Amino acid sequence: MILNSTLLILYILLTHFVADFVTQTNKMAKNKSTSIKWLTIHTLTYFLIFTISGFGLYITLTIGDYNVSAIMIVLYCLVNAILHWVTDYFTSKQTKKLWEEKKVHTFFVFIGFDQWIHQVTLIMTFYLFFLI
Repeated sequence: MILNSTLLILYILLTHFVADFVTQTNKMAKNKSTSIKWLTIHTLTYFLIFTISGFGLYITLTIGDYNVSAIMIVLYCLVNAILHWVTDYFTSKQTKKLWEEKKVHTFFVFIGFDQWIHQVTLIMTFYLFFLI
């Protein structure tokens, strides 16, 4: 069960990378710090990618020793999309400011912190939804 959980968390973190970086357009990245509309578009894209990936997660969880439903997977994705929106609402404003001030090192440190928050959120919600 521990090995399965570890592999599932790695799958979730890879999905996060794709949903947060690969599918984020330049327009989303540039505007999400000042526009609720673009932050929401970014988050809806994130939710869509996570939900699509969630079907793979659902199949894996139902084959394994987990008692889950498709509704639980969608709720997991929705909760994480909402938490992603809240995190980006605050962190994107700070990173925009750091970038404009040409504080490149601090900018990247803050990007790393933003990603750490996302990863902790994904792991903690995985634990709450599927392991308790």
